[in-house]
Order: sequence, then C-alpha cells, then structure tokens
Amino acid sequence: MSPFLALASSSFQKFLLAVVILDIPIEFGTYLFYRPLDAARGALKGLSISATTLALAALYTSWLIRALAKRTRRERLSLHVNLPLVAYLAVTALSVLVAGDQTLSLFEVYLLLEACLIYFYVANNVRTRQDILFVVSLLLGGCLFESLVINVMRFTVTASTTWDFPIHIIAENLGDSGRMRIGGTIGVPNVAGAYLSVMLALAAGILFGNLGKTYKWLASVVLGLGGVALIFTFSRGAWIALILAIIVLCFVHWRQRGISLKRPVAIFAVVTLMYLPLHGVISERLFGSDKGSAEARIPLNKLAFRMIADNPVLGVGANNFTSAMDQYATSEFRHEWLWAVHNKYLLILAETGIGGLLAYLAFLLTTLRKGWQCWKLGDSVLSPLALGLVAGVAGHMVHQGVDLFRDRPLQQLLLLVAGLLAAMYRICAADRRRVPVSSTV
Repeated sequence: MSPFLALASSSFQKFLLAVVILDIPIEFGTYLFYRPLDAARGALKGLSISATTLALAALYTSWLIRALAKRTRRERLSLHVNLPLVAYLAVTALSVLVAGDQTLSLFEVYLLLEACLIYFYVANNVRTRQDILFVVSLLLGGCLFESLVINVMRFTVTASTTWDFPIHIIAENLGDSGRMRIGGTIGVPNVAGAYLSVMLALAAGILFGNLGKTYKWLASVVLGLGGVALIFTFSRGAWIALILAIIVLCFVHWRQRGISLKRPVAIFAVVTLMYLPLHGVISERLFGSDKGSAEARIPLNKLAFRMIADNPVLGVGANNFTSAMDQYATSEFRHEWLWAVHNKYLLILAETGIGGLLAYLAFLLTTLRKGWQCWKLGDSVLSPLALGLVAGVAGHMVHQGVDLFRDRPLQQLLLLVAGLLAAMYRICAADRRRVPVSSTV
C-alpha cells in the first residue's frame, strides 16, 4: 500500500487520532529551544514537539488527500469554524508584535495553534456515533492509564521524584508534612488534578446514559481509580472543580429528567468510600495551614493589574508575563514569590489584552452552549455524554480562576472536548432533522 493510500485509510486515521488523544495524559515529547530560567518563573519553556505534533501533521495530510479526492461540491461537506476560537488565536498572534521577548511569545502561539488544529479536526471529522464512542473510549482509557500511574507512584516513588525523558513523571513535596503530591506523566500535580476533574465528570455523565454495561463498568472503574488518584494530587482547585461538576450533573438530571436517586447515591457512595480512609489528609489540605501558598498569589494578582492598566489593548505579549514582571515589581515585592499569575483569565488579559480575554470567554461560553444544546435534544446516548463534558468544562472554568494552565495537556484537552461537543451537537441535530414528522405525532 502506498503512503498516500495508507494516509487515506480510515483505520490509519483512527490510529492517528488515538495517538493525539492518548498523548494528552502520556505527554510523549520534548521542548526545543528550552528556556530553563523562564520556565522556573512560570513561562512556557520552549517549542513543544510531541507525538501529537507528528500525528496532527499526518491527520491533516490525510484530510487534504480525502478532500482532493472528492470531485463534486455535493461531496464536500461544509466546514465547521469556531469564530471565537479563531479570534482568540488571531489576537494571541497579534500580541507577538508588542512582546518584549518575541521568541517566548511564539512558543505560546505555536502551542495554541496546535490545540486549535485538534479542535478543528475533531469538530469536522468526527461524524458518526461510532466515532464519538471511539473518542470517548480513548478518553476513558487515557484517564484509566493516568490514574493507575498516579496510584502506583504513590507507593513506589519518593518525594521530588522527576523522570525527565520523553515521558515524564513528577512527584513533589507537600510543604513540611512529609507527604507527596503526585503529578503522574501529565505534569505538575495541579495539572494532573485538573485533567482528572474533567475526565471524571465525563465518566459520571456516562452513568446517566444508555451506553451499555461495558461503558458503564469502564466509567465506574475510572471513577474509582481516578477519584483516588485525584486525592493524591492534593489539588484543592481540582477537588472543588469536580464537586461542582458532579453537583451540576446531578441537579440538571434531577431537574430536567426527574431521575431516581440511584445514580446520585451510587456516585456519593463512591466518593464516601474514597474519602473515609483519607479523611484526615483531605481535611488538613482543605482547612489546615497551606504555609502561605494562597496568600503568595495575591501579589501576583497586583502585578497583573499593573500590567493590564498599562497595556489594556494588546497586553504585554503572549507568554511574556514573566519577562515583563520585573519592571512592575517595585520594592514592595522584594520579598515576594514572583511567578506567573495563578489566574488564567488575568493571565490572558495581561498578556493579550481585553480582546484576547473576550475572545477566550466567548469560546468557553460557545462550548458550554453547544453542549447544552446537545443535552436539550434528548438523545439517550449522546446527551448525557454532552452534559458530563459541560459539567467538566464548567468546573474547569472555576478552577482556571486559581491557576494558569498554560502547558500542553490542559489546552489540548479543553479544545478536544470543545471539538467533540461541536461534533456531538451536529450529529444529534442531523438525526433530529431526519426523524419523520409522523413519528413525532
């Protein structure tokens, strides 16, 4: 088989898409032009080259080959374009012009472009229910893998363990308590926690759908192992994000569909079983002293507001918060911890200006709207999946208020989920239009 025929085959396309999805938790890749000093202050540390990079190049080549093979306009389906996402990418790219360190900015633009390519591929090429279930299966499989890695690491590695190869593993000290925070292969513990919170919301959503016993058993296993792994990240923001997502999920199902209490009770039972053996460390993390961790973020917010006041239109340049903050850090910050601001919205506003923040918020709201529309269509399979993803994204939006999430995994996961919701809505809406009028009477 010639290389072009191989690229055009559906089985090879599925393999490449699987690489993209599984690479989110596995993180197989490296950084070119590595900038350790900037990385130590919270900047994106280099040009990310990964398995996803290679798979996307092959996927888009395959897409082009298939498009050229379609001879008539009728065969060419219209493309889905997310205007807020395009606007956000454009504003981010435009901010390079005002950046003090344009190389750092280009790292950010490149990574965002790669994530956008994931969105547009999924939104336009996931066309059937089988495709949706294929993607969902891989998302659950990746979460199961990451959960197993974190749980195994909890009992096999020491604090401050870092394995810095094409696949990374990370464990950190939790203050002076002697405990560890586990990041697994996906990154630092807060990133791992955010990833798990979104994926566990999806798994919970599956329990409310009609996907069959296999998917429900897989979702239950993911909830159990992933819930324990989430605890071991000791990410308070991720814990809160998941709790909010589960509350949204159960409330909407109860309010809109009048479900029985069996599934919410089952989810509550799983959460209780995970909490009881670890209630001491969980309570200490939530309500005990954090050694000034939360207070240390307040000066970073002040720095962000100073940058925003001086650069409201285009910001200081994408990925340039850390390089610009020295000129705003006056003597009162001499003894403060200087890092990138731990608030995704303030970070975007400071680096890309008001246009960037508005475009990003519009993208998030559009994503929630697509998912909600899919839920309202009442599909027995796809609607509960959509609601689970909407709940996960909503929880993550809250979490973004206390962290920056500029690295690859969360950017790509968020845009993959957004693209999947767009595809799910298109499929549900098309099925609704094909239902004969007589069958609805």
